[in-house]
Amino acid sequence: MLPAGACDAHCHVFGPAGRFPFAPERTYTPVDAPKETLFALHERLGIERCVLVQASCHGKDNSAVLDAIAASEGRCRGVAMVNADIGEAELLALHDGGIRGVRFNFVTHLGEGADPDAVRRIATKIVPLGWHAVVHFDADRLEMLTSILKSLPLTLVIDHMGRVDASQGLDQPAFRMLLDLMQDKRFWVKVCGSERISRAGPPFRDAVPFARTLVERFPERVLWGTDWPHPNIKKHMPDDGALVDLLAEIAPDTEHLHKLLVGNPTRLYWPEETS
Repeated sequence: MLPAGACDAHCHVFGPAGRFPFAPERTYTPVDAPKETLFALHERLGIERCVLVQASCHGKDNSAVLDAIAASEGRCRGVAMVNADIGEAELLALHDGGIRGVRFNFVTHLGEGADPDAVRRIATKIVPLGWHAVVHFDADRLEMLTSILKSLPLTLVIDHMGRVDASQGLDQPAFRMLLDLMQDKRFWVKVCGSERISRAGPPFRDAVPFARTLVERFPERVLWGTDWPHPNIKKHMPDDGALVDLLAEIAPDTEHLHKLLVGNPTRLYWPEETS
């Protein structure tokens, strides 16, 4: 049972392609995963809120995310992907539509990484809106990205525990660098993606020590999500109920669990409720 107000802070909607076509430059084509299916899953799992993250298969067209937010009656917020030349009017329209951040990809299988100059230009434009940046990168790119990320004048949220390799243990360089980065209080991290960093397979318990370490060390700056519908998983497609059950090991302390699922996402995505 999840606490009241629990938030899935990382999930997606794909299509339906007949209404929201996929981007021509995409590197993968997912099956349709519409808002109705996501909302039904959340009702079954006891999740009351969510953050919809724009995925690369839809490119910079955020229409599917905005449509789902509009249908959610305030229960959803979103993270968009935008071009560097986006104007103030378009940003304000996205804000009115429930967008509260932008996402930058530096993941090899998703194509060419975001241009650092474009990242800086976009970051400067979204600061006045109070938005943050979500950063998705391969673990071996963190050393190169650290100086770029630290130069940005806003809150940054790291996806999927930095996509570390769970088989390499807590003392691996990539995880040590992630912990060092988290010493800067502008950085947050999502302790989701257990199925992505696991090398042991279901129920992905080899990912738990990484997630628990982050929750225990940085309880005020951690988020969690299902990552539904789990794009680009080649084997061991996770059961979302089992991922929810894993939270008992990731955040066994009830106060930490409440911050992870309720308090932290509320502060970041519904700040008007905490002011």
